[in-house]
Amino acid sequence: MGNKTKVSVVGCGRVGITAAYTMYLKNSINEIFLYDRNKEKIAAERLDFLHSLSFLGTTKVNVAEDISDLKGSDIIVYAEGAAQAPGESRLELVKKNTEILEAVLPELLNHSPNSTILIVSNPVDILTFRAYKLAKIKRGKIFGSGTTLDTARFRYYLSESLHVSPINIHGYILGEHGDSSFPTVSTANVGGELIEALKGYSKDMVMEAYKSARDAAYEIIAGKGATYYSIAVVIDQLVQTCLNDSRRIFPVSVPLTGEYGFSDVSLSVPCVLGKDGVEKIIELGLSGEEKEMMKKSVETLKKFI
Repeated sequence: MGNKTKVSVVGCGRVGITAAYTMYLKNSINEIFLYDRNKEKIAAERLDFLHSLSFLGTTKVNVAEDISDLKGSDIIVYAEGAAQAPGESRLELVKKNTEILEAVLPELLNHSPNSTILIVSNPVDILTFRAYKLAKIKRGKIFGSGTTLDTARFRYYLSESLHVSPINIHGYILGEHGDSSFPTVSTANVGGELIEALKGYSKDMVMEAYKSARDAAYEIIAGKGATYYSIAVVIDQLVQTCLNDSRRIFPVSVPLTGEYGFSDVSLSVPCVLGKDGVEKIIELGLSGEEKEMMKKSVETLKKFI
């Protein structure tokens, strides 16, 4: 595996433990540490992981008895907090999950001050901004998963209409990871050709794909209680990108300090990810309508900051 790598998952509910297992299957991390208040449960989860070792590789999985065991983590995946309930918006989780973050984050920073921290818990934009303010460290060292999954869903639904693999569709959902998000149609392209120039393109088709992506989580939560498989893959991709210093671009949540004309808010914009988290923010040339939608997203989030 080359350099020794350590990734810690804080909060091993359905999202956290599924992300840990997804990373475990890759066999590209030396050590994965699981930290949760329910020690008995995660001890059982660890044992369930280890019984597959004869078919996999050599990744070690450990249960952190104390938060100090996370010392030296390259990346900490923060998935602690209450999950979104059926019929509940992500923003309705603000109070309880902010209180949990404010209790846990100082301890994490005390024991592992050099770790890159990936915030996954919702509302991810509010928690990312609060974590940035609490931590007082380099911007981008703490970032949120943001609209990476929303974007993947958007590309999937577009692919169904365009009959093209979602891998070859390049377009983002930006802004809040929530109901005020918006699609970037003006810069979206398929294999290098602007989507607006494609034969058969219609704005209605794109907006239907966006609405399906925006509302997908509500549909999944209503049907089975939570979303965790796709977000686990997203977490794995973000973690691997940082560990490998791959400089891939993802729409993740990061505090803005003037980019796109906004400050004092965290939301999703295209970012270059590397070993220190967000290395660079990409400023797309948004249309006038898209700029207005980003403004609406900013205003929505600032009501809760």
